[in-house]
Amino acid sequence: MGKDKQFVGVYPVITTEPLNITAMNIMLSQVGVREEGNNNGQAVRQYLKSIGLGGGYAWCMALVYWAFGQASEDLGVENPLVKTGGVLRQWNEVNPKFKHSTPKVGDIFIMDFGKGTGHTGMVTGVKGASINTVEGNTNTDGSRNGDGVYERTRLLTSIKGYIRIE
Repeated sequence: MGKDKQFVGVYPVITTEPLNITAMNIMLSQVGVREEGNNNGQAVRQYLKSIGLGGGYAWCMALVYWAFGQASEDLGVENPLVKTGGVLRQWNEVNPKFKHSTPKVGDIFIMDFGKGTGHTGMVTGVKGASINTVEGNTNTDGSRNGDGVYERTRLLTSIKGYIRIE
């Protein structure tokens, strides 16, 4: 990786794991990042820059896209995600072969709140009727417009579907 890149937190060692697991580890390295103001700050601007936006926008999908971009670069492959900050746009435009109805570690989860609003992150564990996640632009209460990157637990019933890149 180039020396000009700035990363927040501990960046994982280059791995031979599949793209999705590498991206999940990169996202986990961001746990603890907090906004500076509303939807802003050095790390948040870095995530948003990966999709062509500046600070001030909702950034949960930008974090996922950024993590897959970093993982793709590490592994020498193309980022298979749609370059967007729109959660539901990602779901609607991603290659249909990546869409699944049951979770697996390393999946991207998609939540649909109606009226074009959504939330996303990655699955880090599956336990019965819930999943463990790492997600950005959330908080300890599970907001879809929070203040940082957190590890959370979500009920399966709240999830629209899963994007699985392997």
